[in-house]
Amino acid sequence: MGVSHIEHIGIAVNSLEEAIPYYEKVLGLKCYAIEEVADQKVKTAFFKVGDTKIELLESTDPQGPIGKFIEKKGQGIHHLAFAVDNVNEALTQASENGIQLIDQTARKGAEGLNIGFLHPKSTLGVLTEFCSEK
Repeated sequence: MGVSHIEHIGIAVNSLEEAIPYYEKVLGLKCYAIEEVADQKVKTAFFKVGDTKIELLESTDPQGPIGKFIEKKGQGIHHLAFAVDNVNEALTQASENGIQLIDQTARKGAEGLNIGFLHPKSTLGVLTEFCSEK
């Protein structure tokens, strides 16, 4: 599978406009990108902490995955993303090890990365994402 590091930690927020100042003013981080991922019904903001990123996720549709997450659980950590060599290979390996997949194959995510999610029912309750550049 080739996990190299934690690519990012996804955090669901009600509003990027309200959340970004906390990360910039209190934690001293710099928001380096804001991007909308229309097919995931989300707007994202990124911060770098060493080799790891923090991805804030604001829903653009209450019926989207982040909107539903916030409605059910409130703001907070949504997922943990691992950098892998190849998302499709990582998904195949996870499936072969009995892990339930949300994505059967890679799809495009923020920052142009290929992404794929594992279902939290088979990952000890943690929504897990694989990310790769290919």
